[in-house]
Amino acid sequence: MKVSCLNKISPLGLNNFTTKYEISEEINNADLLLVRSFNMHDHPINNNLLAVARAGAGVNNIPLEKMADAGVVVFNTPGANSNGVKELVIAGMLMSARDLVGGIDWVRNNKQDQDILKTIEKAKSAFGGTEILGKTILVIGLGAIGGKVANAASDLGLKVIGYDPYLSDEAKALLNHDIEINNVLEESYPVADYISLHLPLLESTKEMINKEVFKMLKPGVVLLNFARDLLVHNEDLKNAIDEKIVKKYVTDFPNHFVANMDNVIAFPHLGASTEESEDNCAIMAVKQLMAYVEKGEIINSVNYPNVKLENLSSTSRIIVLAKNQPTIAREIEKFLAAFETSITNKISKVKGEYAFYCTDLNIEVPNSLIQALESIEGINKVRVI
Repeated sequence: MKVSCLNKISPLGLNNFTTKYEISEEINNADLLLVRSFNMHDHPINNNLLAVARAGAGVNNIPLEKMADAGVVVFNTPGANSNGVKELVIAGMLMSARDLVGGIDWVRNNKQDQDILKTIEKAKSAFGGTEILGKTILVIGLGAIGGKVANAASDLGLKVIGYDPYLSDEAKALLNHDIEINNVLEESYPVADYISLHLPLLESTKEMINKEVFKMLKPGVVLLNFARDLLVHNEDLKNAIDEKIVKKYVTDFPNHFVANMDNVIAFPHLGASTEESEDNCAIMAVKQLMAYVEKGEIINSVNYPNVKLENLSSTSRIIVLAKNQPTIAREIEKFLAAFETSITNKISKVKGEYAFYCTDLNIEVPNSLIQALESIEGINKVRVI
């Protein structure tokens, strides 16, 4: 099984591959691909490609529908880099409260001053700030990263208001008991000293922080965006900064417009760029790929349904990836009917427009059955394990 890396992937992760797998530089002939930021939208999909694993959370660089139609499962690694991002968010919040950037620049610009220690006493008042203790932070999105940010802010003595209409019971149980959940943003916007964004970029969230929202905010608020740049409307943000509604905008996604604005603290997409995060993401990605290859199990897929499977105890396992259409399910059942006495287990799952079918048999799968399944219109890929 050939594995290729489109970006540099942590060796600690790659070392998890067993001897069944070969790391290959033949990208266009790979069975499995590992990727971080490489833009795959124009990347060719070879016929033997089974899966792509993104060593990170965001998958905007991968054509998910195109991959799904080719029967390629795309994985990501949610939560593996969450601590690294959380720590950078807290650093950004502290940098916005105290003018650390201005102070560092002052020292750098005056480093030749022999009496710099004396001069500092006169200059330092220009870089004063506020403490975060007792302030209120609104955390929008309480998933793997947002939940950790909320807890860290709570531990630092801030009042934390969380917003997440899709908050699972498991995620809620991980939150500190003093975190207030309020799913009416209009009630939380006016009281927040800090707002931290931790949600995916969707049509419903694109430019959700805009002039209508800025009108509701407390003057002097700090906006922290470590999710995606397009969550915030650029021109409306600039106006809010000019009108002193927003004191600082801290972001890990500085597009050209934002990078040229005043009162912006911008990082070059450093959230997951820690040794630990890169290792964790790579390890998770590799394990997900191996689970899919060896068992057909799908963990953290972004284009096909997640399916938990046990190790194969029968002779063969057929994995079918297809369009989510009732006619396809009936066609599959029709072809499997001749082998009914040999079937030991069947599982099917759907996710949006795509479906997953798994059938275990106590016989070797004949080529005639594979060819029959592949002939069904809407079938994307058939595998036998």
